[in-house]
Amino acid sequence: MKERIKSWILALLVLGSLVESYYLIYRLPGSDSAVFSENLYVKTDNMGPEGKVENLLFPDKMIIHLGNNKHTLFYPSSTFYNLILTRLKGRSFESFQRRSVQSFNWDKIRSENPGIELSFRSGIPVALLQRVMQLSPDSLFAGESVDRIWIYSGKNDSKAHAVFFSTRGDIVYEAAKADLTVQDVQQHVDFGKSWTPYTTSNGSYYVPESNLSLMAAELPSKLYTVEQMQSSLFFDSGSTRYIREKDGSEIYTDSKRSLQVDQEHNWMSYSDPTALPAGESTNAKDVLEAVDFVNQHGGWNGTYKLEAAEESDQDRLVSFQQYYGSYPYGAYPVLDQPKLHYGLIGLRLQQGTVTAYERSLMYSEDDKGSKKIVELPGGDTLRRQLAGISQSVAIRDLYPVYLPVVKGDKLELTPVWRVDFSDGSSLTLK
Repeated sequence: MKERIKSWILALLVLGSLVESYYLIYRLPGSDSAVFSENLYVKTDNMGPEGKVENLLFPDKMIIHLGNNKHTLFYPSSTFYNLILTRLKGRSFESFQRRSVQSFNWDKIRSENPGIELSFRSGIPVALLQRVMQLSPDSLFAGESVDRIWIYSGKNDSKAHAVFFSTRGDIVYEAAKADLTVQDVQQHVDFGKSWTPYTTSNGSYYVPESNLSLMAAELPSKLYTVEQMQSSLFFDSGSTRYIREKDGSEIYTDSKRSLQVDQEHNWMSYSDPTALPAGESTNAKDVLEAVDFVNQHGGWNGTYKLEAAEESDQDRLVSFQQYYGSYPYGAYPVLDQPKLHYGLIGLRLQQGTVTAYERSLMYSEDDKGSKKIVELPGGDTLRRQLAGISQSVAIRDLYPVYLPVVKGDKLELTPVWRVDFSDGSSLTLK
């Protein structure tokens, strides 16, 4: 009998020890679980593939200067755009010389000299451009961002010129050593001779002399669920609390981070004000951090391009613009709108760490949609439209975009002209 009682007491002591060990290892006084077992952790859903930063860095357009004041434009994913860009990526550019932008006669170069102009609308850090082009910048040039690269040759030149425009607007960097011959430039320019001719008055924007053929699409659309976003953004999505705001938006928080969902506009906004700073940051480093963050928290549901990396107070804002389209008609940006936030991924970073993240919850199924070729007006028809809207404010840029419209469970992407004005405003023309 005594032996049986001893056995029971020993068993209770062992059980008590196991319980105490559990609390010592898995619990902290006054807090939730400090360590999560595998069956409690919800793995992130694969909402989109991971992306490489090199695939997010490309010019928004390629302007071909044919000489004799003739020009044409190639857009991403079109035949000659791909061919020329691939060739330029294989060339090297070295020994950069800093010069004033006024030291060149750009109007004359544009109208008389054959050349290729690559446009990066909001600019790209040189440290990132090195990932897609063979550059050997000095420390001064490496800290710059450029919004244009102009490669051209003159009548009596024995070598090609390669000029990189700083986003500051007053400085350019010319490569004294460029692995390009005059014949190389002419060969690339010749690809544009049989293409749609464009005209320009001052180089700010270009008007096609005939209608432009683009692909319109009607695509099945779906939504990422709140559960998918929670599991992507919170370590323990089961520990979040739900709050419904008066404006109808929904907030999910674990007391440190918050996820706000706007069901009306299919938009999510995530913030983590407690994120620890990574230390020194630059434009290039913050873009790389932003790409890694999207890779880990949602992925890329389509083709995206680095749109901007700009400072705002002590923060840096990094945005990626979605492009739609493919060979041979080209790819164009999908327009983000106040009532339909689609096509844009935005992140805010403080000292190299992501503290805010926004994107659409909507995605489309491109392989199941219907497509057709439509035409955007060009020539005199387009010029008359532009004349009617540019009397008070100068036009800064003109380019095709896709206007997204939701109709039931379908997403319509309709090509339109986007007009950007010098005062920062913009509008669309059909």
